[in-house]
Amino acid sequence: AAGPLAGAAKTAAAARTAKAAPARPARTAAEEPPEYVEEAPAPVGPRPPRIAAEPEENTVPADPEPPATPKKKRRPLVRALSWVGGTALLLVITLVGYLGFQYVRLDQGINRSKAIEELHPGEKGLSTDTNILIMGLDSRLNLKGQPLSKDIYDAMHTGNSTIGGMNTNVLMLMHIPADGRPASIIQIPRDNFVDFPGCPYKKCDGKIKEAYDVAFEGRTAELKTSKMSDEEKHTEAREAGRKQEIKTVEAFLGNGLRIHHFVEVTMVAFYEIAQVVQPVQVCLRHDTKDRYSGADFKAGKQEIDAEQSIAFVRQRRDELTRTGDFTDLDRERRQQAFMASLAYQLRQAGTFANPSKLSGLIDVAKRNIAVDSGLNVMDLLGKATQVTEGKVVFYTLPVQGFFTDKYGGASNKVDLPVIQATIKQLLDTGKKPTAAATSAPTSSAPKPTVSISNGSGTTGLAAQLMTGLVGKGYLKGEATTQAVRIKTVVEYGPGQAAAANELATLIGNGAAVAEKAGLGSTQMQVILGAGFRIPTGLISTPAAPAAPPKPGAPAPSPSTTALAPSTVGSGDKKEDTAPGTLTALTGGIIPCVK
Repeated sequence: AAGPLAGAAKTAAAARTAKAAPARPARTAAEEPPEYVEEAPAPVGPRPPRIAAEPEENTVPADPEPPATPKKKRRPLVRALSWVGGTALLLVITLVGYLGFQYVRLDQGINRSKAIEELHPGEKGLSTDTNILIMGLDSRLNLKGQPLSKDIYDAMHTGNSTIGGMNTNVLMLMHIPADGRPASIIQIPRDNFVDFPGCPYKKCDGKIKEAYDVAFEGRTAELKTSKMSDEEKHTEAREAGRKQEIKTVEAFLGNGLRIHHFVEVTMVAFYEIAQVVQPVQVCLRHDTKDRYSGADFKAGKQEIDAEQSIAFVRQRRDELTRTGDFTDLDRERRQQAFMASLAYQLRQAGTFANPSKLSGLIDVAKRNIAVDSGLNVMDLLGKATQVTEGKVVFYTLPVQGFFTDKYGGASNKVDLPVIQATIKQLLDTGKKPTAAATSAPTSSAPKPTVSISNGSGTTGLAAQLMTGLVGKGYLKGEATTQAVRIKTVVEYGPGQAAAANELATLIGNGAAVAEKAGLGSTQMQVILGAGFRIPTGLISTPAAPAAPPKPGAPAPSPSTTALAPSTVGSGDKKEDTAPGTLTALTGGIIPCVK
């Protein structure tokens, strides 16, 4: 196929990119389907050559060597590329508002979704702080469920349309404060093991990236005998996936946080963006080399082309130092640095005054992204000047350790109360009290009285949830039992819609809200539906004795104190980039990273 991928198709070869910490367990073949890619070792040269195949993910060879003979390999670039593509496209959409006629072109051709509208009906966006979820999908299909062209598969060496699933291997929350404070982009590690609100299709937990795929596959199975067209079935299943992923992220981040908009991007976007905007200036704090990814870079600032960009965001080991192997979090920071550098260049180099490049970026967006129906780019542009000015901080959420989950997968262990306390701190930092807050009495109004009726079919849940809610400041009502109900619902009295939505987000499980006659303005009723699971943040005591920790695993956090961010990107070789560290990388510059 002609276009931005034409050059990449002849030179780029791909291999799997995830990297684990030494204690991280290996992934199973069942977890990620096999893929067949024949590759020779990458030759050594002064610049990144074609990309060679990497060893099996999450193994740590004593002395890594590129494969001497062609061998079967599994998925290559999916995760690294979709991350950069997702963030780049969001900023491209924001910045493209500078030229109105091009915005019209984009708005008329972009893929729209009703997922947010159906999940949170009647809620307004952009009048207050705005949260946008960026999802990078591990899919070999386009947005309509159709295969890509053969040239694209050849360029990325991703097998064909039958390989891959619908995992969101990239999850980022972009938080845009309404008062002009710097925007935040918070990276959520894809392998965090979490609860799935509502237990979609009887799957109640798993890696956070899998929530989309679970709902997508479940809805696809339901529609198997439907008279819908294949494209309509695919679109319907993706909507189910989007809703479930959004609910799962909201529950994980806690604090009553709402996702107002989303941007979903396919993995091919990075290739096409890199082809349009090359070269891109980046900076590394030391020489680095990796024959598997093709990375071969010197310390300091340098310009890289599209092919080198692929190596830059894929690298997960360093042959020049025994301590240079990257974890997934290290590679995420490399990708953040690329994004910050790209955004800086787009503002400085007149890309948006170049009709050819601007047109190319818009075409990439139209082919590769979907957004919610309520996302108005021009409105966002007017309210998010800090983004267009480069006032953005990239955060990488830490993990507590690594373990083999009950499904046999390699997952991240997280301390949910600490993560949620940290999220609150990050989003509230620098926020000024509102006029109402400064003039209000020192004592705030009490939270409503909550009664809970257990229709889940599981004994004792109403009392357990009540204990958790009282711990959050809610007043204790009655705990009763009723016949099994299908859905969890929060019922509220007059004028309590906002408070009911806050409570629904807190208890998760896809809880709906409904006004009910007869309830007072300080009363709420929660009806627990089938499959309800108490969110981790509301469990006061474990339901069963915890399994003994694995040797060398981090100890549980003794408190819920928010973590302080550690600044990275300055080029200082002593920067703290351990997996358990919350890192902050500032946009608006060209960061210098590991």
